[in-house]
Amino acid sequence: QVRLVESGGGLVQPGGSLRLSCAASGTIIFSMANMDWYRQAPGKERELVAATRGSNTNYQDSVKGRFTISRDNSKNTVYLQMNSLKPEDTAVYYCNAEFLGDNYWGQGTQVTVSS
Repeated sequence: QVRLVESGGGLVQPGGSLRLSCAASGTIIFSMANMDWYRQAPGKERELVAATRGSNTNYQDSVKGRFTISRDNSKNTVYLQMNSLKPEDTAVYYCNAEFLGDNYWGQGTQVTVSS
């Protein structure tokens, strides 16, 4: 069983920053897992925000230049640094791990960007 726990969400003003963390535990070799961040805004479908594939990263166009995904394999943790936040970034952010053909999700962390 694999467990993912997100943290770091909260309320921030437009233009502010937040860093999300996702810690993985259980039967996972973290360094071999593809780790992604998704988000889901009210009334919208869940969408991919940022992804890691080994040392490669990929971003949704709307967050390029503002968000950075990184991982620390020694801590089994993936991060999402979010800068220059906008109200449209408001959503529940989820961590996803793909490992040996299975997908695992965290419980999500709320990010609200509002003045």
